[in-house]
Amino acid sequence: MFERFTKDARAVVESAVAQAERTGAATVDAEHILLALLDREASRASFALASLGVAEERKESVRQSLAESRRHAGLSQAESDALAGLGIDVAQIVARVEEVHGVGAMSGDRKGKSGLSGRRPFSRGARNVLERSLRTAVARHDRRIGDEHMLLALTIRPGVPGEVLADHGVTYESLVRVLYGDGEAKAG
Repeated sequence: MFERFTKDARAVVESAVAQAERTGAATVDAEHILLALLDREASRASFALASLGVAEERKESVRQSLAESRRHAGLSQAESDALAGLGIDVAQIVARVEEVHGVGAMSGDRKGKSGLSGRRPFSRGARNVLERSLRTAVARHDRRIGDEHMLLALTIRPGVPGEVLADHGVTYESLVRVLYGDGEAKAG
């Protein structure tokens, strides 16, 4: 599949791995792909994000939303709401854990911990984003998989990255309009 990736898409994958290594994460997650996309310049995905109002200041807001989700063990707002419906207050649990173990204890980040060396494997969620990128490119009749296909894939899969993007006005439909100039939303 990687032979079909454009230069920009390959750079996103490499940057996602670097993001995971920088935070000490055990795996490369979908969130790392989104963070890598936010760092891109002069690519189709960066153009689309800028066109939808996600410029530098708003990119920082996306990063902060992802960090806040990481503090809550990677739970999406929908998952937190479902737990709240069962009487479980995620914010209260996080506060208690952080009181004992420090801020970010539930994030899964392993800063300062040894034992992680070499390449990080891609989580199921990150692999799913890459697979959906391929499906999206094929559905759009694009010959290559670009970083814009990764961005589109993030918007159509459930989870924190898609939720954070939607909260910032980036949806599959809005991306299709910006990238292709049509309302035809062929999800992969």
